Amino acid sequence: MSLTNDDPPSVLVPTGVAPYSYPCLRSLGRRGVHTVAASEHDHVAVFGSRFCDETASLPSPDDDLLAYKDALVDLAAREDVRTVIPVREYDAYLLSKYRDEFAAHVSVEVPPIETLERVHDRVKLAETAESAGVPVPETRPFDAVDDWTGERIVKSRYNLLADEYVDTHGPSEAEEVNNVTHVRPGEEPDRETMLAEMRHDPIVQEFVPTSDEYMFAALYDSGEPVATFQHRQIRGNSYTGGGGVYRESTYDPDLEKAARDLLGELDWHGLACIEYMEHAETGEFFLTEINPRMWQSLPSTVQAGADFPHYYWLQSQGRRDDIDPDFELGVGSHLLYGEFGYLVSVLRDESPFVERPTLGKTAWEIGESVVRQPRFDFLRLDDPRPFVSGVVQTLSKSE
Repeated sequence: MSLTNDDPPSVLVPTGVAPYSYPCLRSLGRRGVHTVAASEHDHVAVFGSRFCDETASLPSPDDDLLAYKDALVDLAAREDVRTVIPVREYDAYLLSKYRDEFAAHVSVEVPPIETLERVHDRVKLAETAESAGVPVPETRPFDAVDDWTGERIVKSRYNLLADEYVDTHGPSEAEEVNNVTHVRPGEEPDRETMLAEMRHDPIVQEFVPTSDEYMFAALYDSGEPVATFQHRQIRGNSYTGGGGVYRESTYDPDLEKAARDLLGELDWHGLACIEYMEHAETGEFFLTEINPRMWQSLPSTVQAGADFPHYYWLQSQGRRDDIDPDFELGVGSHLLYGEFGYLVSVLRDESPFVERPTLGKTAWEIGESVVRQPRFDFLRLDDPRPFVSGVVQTLSKSE
């Protein structure tokens, strides 16, 4: 494709079916950047957006990671494409591991693979947090635990299994694993069952009694913070936790310091989404995990004025000084189908550590917050097709 002086620059957004690619398209498309949404799926809700200028087909990263990478490189090699936004864990991993291939064509705003491994490996991440003086739950490999009398959580050591991290996967193989099991005191989980579920040696963490959950988002440039953002997660995918489906923007200087100390220890570059738990007794912010990509609650982040897709674009184009990182406090936004999922979790999910809320109170709280904060991640009157398409796809899968 030959670029003329009249052609706008393009951004490549590999989306899979991730709906939080939508604010990337919306933010940049309305600023005159040509948006290219690419996926291995034919029917993707964001393809219907009026801010999606072009679509492209990709191989599935689940079937062949290297074929997916090569297809991304081919798209990045187009003369008009200036950068690639990492939306999924696969994207951040590939942009980092194969940095030289991508950097030959576009700006690459991700950390080096050695740094990325310290984040994807939750044992190394806990060690890094301890070095930075940041609170983190006691974290050990499963086989290193011989005392199960306390409250424990078993979870995947890596949320992305890939050949850079584990010897069970070749270069063309990768998969995301996000299993979490709450273990009652005195009950030792069966190791073989855990291995079968997670397909690698998991970790064991102490359970942290939590009063609130928070997210800290940032864009860094070679160890220096360019923009940061915070929100309090009021409801997640489930009453036991998970990604946020209703959140409100906030600011806490202690949370800011904890996050900056950690990212400084990592000498971070690019995007970071850090999840924190506020200890119910001490008020300390305990690290949960870091995602080196765009995040599920990105639409609410942008609605509060923290336009990270635009920030990312400006940094990738050498325009860091044009970034205004201010945002509005107290802004809430709902992921509507996520709110429904939270309600369902009250009926179906179980945890020995988290008290189940009542269905009536939960329904009232959801309704009250929708009336008080009538902002929604994907329901936009000036661009309704992504939301309608997403609802249709969700209903068709449930049939």
